[in-house]
Amino acid sequence: MTARYRGLTWDHPRGRLALERAAANASATDAAARSLIEWDVQPLEGFESSPIEELAQRYDVIVLDHPHLGDAIEAGAIRPLDEVFDAAFLDEVRAGAVGPSTASYTLGGRLWALPLDAATQVAVSLPEFVTEAPRTWADVAALSEASPVALSLAGPHAFLSFASICVALGAEPAVEPGDGFVDAAVGTQAFAMMAEVAGRTPPGAAELNPIGLLERMRRDRDIAYVPLVYGYVNYASGPGALRFDDAPAAHVGGRRGSTIGGTGIAISARSTPSPELVAHLAGLLDPATQRSFIPEHAGQPGLRSAWTDGAVNAASGDFYRRTLATIEDAWVRPRVPGYIPFQGAASAALRDALLSPARASDAVAELNGTFDALARERSTL
Repeated sequence: MTARYRGLTWDHPRGRLALERAAANASATDAAARSLIEWDVQPLEGFESSPIEELAQRYDVIVLDHPHLGDAIEAGAIRPLDEVFDAAFLDEVRAGAVGPSTASYTLGGRLWALPLDAATQVAVSLPEFVTEAPRTWADVAALSEASPVALSLAGPHAFLSFASICVALGAEPAVEPGDGFVDAAVGTQAFAMMAEVAGRTPPGAAELNPIGLLERMRRDRDIAYVPLVYGYVNYASGPGALRFDDAPAAHVGGRRGSTIGGTGIAISARSTPSPELVAHLAGLLDPATQRSFIPEHAGQPGLRSAWTDGAVNAASGDFYRRTLATIEDAWVRPRVPGYIPFQGAASAALRDALLSPARASDAVAELNGTFDALARERSTL
């Protein structure tokens, strides 16, 4: 028999291994039987360039990031989960998810994806060079004068780091366009803080995505610290293990500025999920599965009970406990139609400005104007 459903996820062990193994386990005991879900993969960056409505025409189940919701819902590409799952189950997921993971997939009072995987920007260091992680951005700047410190700037990450520093400075960016993305004075301050460190970033680091940065740190040991990078538990144990810590604050005792990421499982509008599929997807969010099967297969669980579990932390160099405060206080990005292209364009502009002598006020003004243009585009539809 062939797989009954097609799914799409991202091509990294954290994104695919647990899903593939779980789907295979859900199939018949006949060795020749295929999986309940046949999972395809694409590079992480592929989700930034492939319109979600096109993917939903080809796949029944899609692993996506929450900023795609605006386009997906506007296009009628995915189902609200209350059409598929029992209310009691969804209430349990809302109550049990770590940080704003469930909130990030909630729009209009409805949940649109199951928060399978939880992640946010955290700090990472080489333990042999950084004995104690910086607590503030002033500490980060001081460390960068003595040790190789890199910022995560490739792809959308210059923009995401900028937004997180604004959060740490006490001014959350806007989630609806119309009045700019961020207060101009705060944005200028955040840009200046980034520029000070960016000027000392080791050669080649600005072109690396989070996986590339972490791989380089583990392999070459030539980047001592990154203050904001999306956490990957896969690099927290084993040979060359890195140490993950809470993101820095603007001042001691302040908010840990971070922008939540992670992924959720959505069901396309074209799909008619069977009771078997519904039970299978619900099982991925079962607390026992989240504490055992998911981390045992390179996954990064979405439930708080797994993040605080002693055995899960013992196997991961305390990755979860050391970064729990950051994810619990993370900021949720806009979920408006057209946001993904804006994020990419804004990040490219910020990155160019950070790596050149551009004035901070010009970069922030351009970002605010581009964000507000989303409102004008929506009004003409």
